[in-house]
Amino acid sequence: MTRLAITGATGNVGTAVLEALRDEPAVQEIVAIARRPATFSDPRARFVRADVARDDLVAALRGTDAVIHLAWLIQPARDERTTRAVNVDGTRRVLDAAARAGVRTVVHASSVGAYSPGPKDRRVGEDWPTEGIASLFYARHKVQAERLLDAFELEHPEVRSVRLRPGLIFQRRAATEIRRLFAGPFLPRALLRPQLAKVVPDIARLRFQAVHALDVGDAYRRAVLDDTARGAYNIAADPVLDAEELARLAGGARRIGLPARAVRTICDLTYRARLHPVPPGWFDLGLAVPLMDTARAREQLGWTPRHSATDALVELLAGLRDGAGHDTPPLDPGTSGRLRVRELQGLVGTRDADPRL
Repeated sequence: MTRLAITGATGNVGTAVLEALRDEPAVQEIVAIARRPATFSDPRARFVRADVARDDLVAALRGTDAVIHLAWLIQPARDERTTRAVNVDGTRRVLDAAARAGVRTVVHASSVGAYSPGPKDRRVGEDWPTEGIASLFYARHKVQAERLLDAFELEHPEVRSVRLRPGLIFQRRAATEIRRLFAGPFLPRALLRPQLAKVVPDIARLRFQAVHALDVGDAYRRAVLDDTARGAYNIAADPVLDAEELARLAGGARRIGLPARAVRTICDLTYRARLHPVPPGWFDLGLAVPLMDTARAREQLGWTPRHSATDALVELLAGLRDGAGHDTPPLDPGTSGRLRVRELQGLVGTRDADPRL
């Protein structure tokens, strides 16, 4: 039997991991660690309120066999001191606490964003370089966290460590959080219907991979319970999402070629104007990161996604139109405030829109 801790247990991936573990008899207890209180239907889950950037984590991890480290900040993008404190310093504190608490397995949430620029016409394995995309803090932090894990593995060979590198992670109940993090308060729901799109921008190299959150949750379940699992695993579903696939999804919309440089300039100007919270480095990441080969996860973990990337995207778009969410603080539509006032108070990516967030 396994006693398992999960940092960031209330977010998009954390809730999916809990769902994947719902009927898992090998797990006896789950210590769900997050900054804001939450309740869980699983009687094995015990909530511990803690911030990985500043609170004592040794006590929370003591007595657990494994920890899945998911806690991560994407916003406020305009305040890298805050995001780095959680993403990099928080990862360092989790790893240190795991060693001090005698945890035997660490599973870390990395990302496709850790990869160096690579090909879009073929797929790369987990041995592709991980130097990230310099223009995006998210990628820089993912790289720094991986270097911390590299050092941890050398210092603590007795601890089994795994890192998962998923593509974009979609699910309906994370729709409000995803909109808040990546679109901001000004996105109109009514326009999020694929059939309304008459044209689709076709930008060279803008091809990316996605995966349903529940399939990611299953990958974490397998990684934490399989004693033979070690190292990195790419996690993504087919098909690759590009202009051709998006045009097909929109019912045969016409593709219009656009120059990447002009699109990036628009992204930068609208970000500076605070029309959305996403810095242009995210566009750079979409153009640069390679397509991932998921053979290692399929062969060694026995992982197979149940949802296609297109199905995951369609589900997300429906959730965005409906204002869907979940009953944990990061996913709760109520945390945006009436008429999204708390998001506006956050100055669109400058600071947390709500002290509870």
